[in-house]
Amino acid sequence: MDRRTFLLSATAGTMLAGLGGFPRMALGQNRPFTFTSWGGALSDAEKSAFTDPFAALKGVEIVNTSPTETAKIKAMVEAGAVEWDLVDVGGRSVWQGEEEGFLEKLDLAKIPNAANLEKGWVAPSGIATSTGATVMAWSTTAFPDGGPQNWADFWDVKRFPGPRGLYKYFYYNYEAALLAAGLKREEVYPLTAEKAEKALAKIKEIKPHVTVWWGAGAQPPQLLSSGELALSSAWSGRVLAASKEGAPVGFTFKDGIAWANWFVIPKGSPHVDLAHELINFSLAPEQQAKLLELKTYGPVLGSVTSTADAETLKVLVMAPDNLKDMLIINERDARKYMQQYEEQWNQLMLQ
Repeated sequence: MDRRTFLLSATAGTMLAGLGGFPRMALGQNRPFTFTSWGGALSDAEKSAFTDPFAALKGVEIVNTSPTETAKIKAMVEAGAVEWDLVDVGGRSVWQGEEEGFLEKLDLAKIPNAANLEKGWVAPSGIATSTGATVMAWSTTAFPDGGPQNWADFWDVKRFPGPRGLYKYFYYNYEAALLAAGLKREEVYPLTAEKAEKALAKIKEIKPHVTVWWGAGAQPPQLLSSGELALSSAWSGRVLAASKEGAPVGFTFKDGIAWANWFVIPKGSPHVDLAHELINFSLAPEQQAKLLELKTYGPVLGSVTSTADAETLKVLVMAPDNLKDMLIINERDARKYMQQYEEQWNQLMLQ
């Protein structure tokens, strides 16, 4: 996939504050509009750039909850009890929802700002709204002169000794392992059985040195700061947020795995029209530009990224100098390997 096709639980509160200019029946279920995301730096960015300004503009209340959980979206829809109205999910979940039918089909006539996006950032049931990456991070206490600059370095336990952290699913690890095994970025996809087996074998090689298989984005920066880990894969926004707070954590975008955050509407939400409005609002250049100020997760609009100053460009996935050294994840292939190799992955984790 080339760069032009780049991308890809808390129950909502029950407070019933007044909802401005919208009739109660139009909002349905006597509850506020509920937006759900991953928590941490990403939720903070979306609240500041998207949901708070939109709520003020429209005179509505928006409840912000976390964390995202695809299985919960599906369960809500199947039970006919949808509590979330707009959800930030990973790209795999967009295609899962498309296949399994638990997401609303988007009406692009109601999202005119989608016309400014690259084709690969719009799917029938989801739209990318911000960008991030899975990167290599390290403790600057353990490595004051800098950490690994590629996944082969990450796998090199002699040059870079110490306990490591990796994501607890095959997701991201398939790509990292193949890059560590020497494949070029353009060779990682399409998925084949041979590549999947090579990735699993490479992960088995590093597994004795992985002491934490993390599942929450807050874990890597916390564990690197405390010294429990020397190196870890991590979400770029979480590391940037920790660095701004003075945490002893370093990272590189080199060999990073770039992805986007996607907005989806659970099927059966009583606020479908308002959800479309919020998606469109989030894609407006003015709101995308607010992400530049936050310096955690970046805009999905290249035109907005190009307006950033030199210092901000250093922390943006979409900055050409960063993107040229990164792999853009193929979310459809990721969905395939997560399904097809789930049993092998689980067996590997038990070894």
